[in-house]
Amino acid sequence: MDFWILAISYWIHLLATVVWLGGMALMAVVALPALRKGTLADNQWFDLQRRFLPWADVSLVLLLFTGFLQMTNDPNYNGFLAVDSVWAWAILVKHIAFIGMVLIMAYVQFVLYPGMDRLRLLGEKRPLLANTEQTKLSDREVLMLRLNLLCAGLVLLCTAVATAV
Repeated sequence: MDFWILAISYWIHLLATVVWLGGMALMAVVALPALRKGTLADNQWFDLQRRFLPWADVSLVLLLFTGFLQMTNDPNYNGFLAVDSVWAWAILVKHIAFIGMVLIMAYVQFVLYPGMDRLRLLGEKRPLLANTEQTKLSDREVLMLRLNLLCAGLVLLCTAVATAV
């Protein structure tokens, strides 16, 4: 493979990792505590989420394609599902964690956020019911954010193991 194609692939992969992990860290470490303290309004929290989603989606796609390019050009790669070394095990676990991140993002985008939007509309007619359900959905959202961070951490750990081999 051409040196420059691989080098640009690594660069794009690192940028996508920074956007993905940086956005999640911002949400988990800065925005979520601010929301719980009351220094960040609900509408600001939702605005942050909505602005981050396209960046997260593009990052995941870039990570998928650039990661595939890098993996198939690695001298340790012996073929699809050839799990015959520490490197291969690290890559397998990394891919499982990556799939976990994709599934979590899909659930948040296509199930959780639409449910929150419906509750916001319901809140205008039945505020008491909406508040109870909103608390449940908010707790689920925090759980998904933490699971996503756990998967991202596992991806980075597996990357470190595969790189060290």
